[in-house]
Amino acid sequence: MRHAQIKELVVLSGKGGTGKTSVTASFAMLAKKAVVADCDVDAADLHLVLNPEVQERRCFFSGNEAEIRFNDCTGCGKCHTLCRFDAIYRTENNRYQVDPVACEGCGVCVQFCPAKAIDFPERHSGHWMISQARSGPMVHAQLEPAAENSGKLVTTVRERSWELAVDKRIPLIISDGPPGIGCPVIASLSGVSLALLVTEPTVSGLHDLQRVLALTRHFSVPTIVCVNKWDINPQQTERIEAAARAAGAQVAGRIRYDRGITQAQLQQITAVELGCAAADDIRKVWQQIKRLL
Repeated sequence: MRHAQIKELVVLSGKGGTGKTSVTASFAMLAKKAVVADCDVDAADLHLVLNPEVQERRCFFSGNEAEIRFNDCTGCGKCHTLCRFDAIYRTENNRYQVDPVACEGCGVCVQFCPAKAIDFPERHSGHWMISQARSGPMVHAQLEPAAENSGKLVTTVRERSWELAVDKRIPLIISDGPPGIGCPVIASLSGVSLALLVTEPTVSGLHDLQRVLALTRHFSVPTIVCVNKWDINPQQTERIEAAARAAGAQVAGRIRYDRGITQAQLQQITAVELGCAAADDIRKVWQQIKRLL
């Protein structure tokens, strides 16, 4: 569901730990009227700062998982022989069971079981939630341990966010995207109005940023770059900003290193609520974003 008057901002980074979520949380408070989507479903932590109250919780199913009916299993062992993932083991009663963590859901055992004793239900992979945070409506999710298909769950979070924005006539969606350049990132990036890439002034920071810049360029997404903790290496900050401009991205600003960010996290509030020095930098970046949106 899309609406021409609704804008979507996604905040990304080449790796975890760059300050992406802290910046996103501050944006959510500064926006005053926005739907917040935590698309980093593999390691969701935006709720730790925004303290959302869950109003609706739904199960998320993705893929399939083999389940052997113990009473119908003849103990022939064909499923064990055919499984290439060592996900099927023999019990003390000479029957076989599936290790749900190791099972890849390929279905080979289901197809070739002589006794037809293996079911293949959808896999329960996690939950997605609609909540009310201090900043406003929020959609977030959590995968079960070892669960996969997080790209599909990211898409679910984004779809519910758009539905909320349309229903409540909220003009902006702010998404905390996953780090890296994998499937969850692509699911959170495609079709957005603007992408903000948060990076650090390090050699690896530049390398990771260039990979994400290539991804946003591939999907023709307008992109801006922000260097967090820029003052720990001003020379590298300048190199990163030059590389961003060369790749066709704008530079949204710099955020200084500030221990107040850590204090805000310990108090479960955002930097702009605490009012630390870095909050002024975040506000300037936000003004740039508002202008571009």
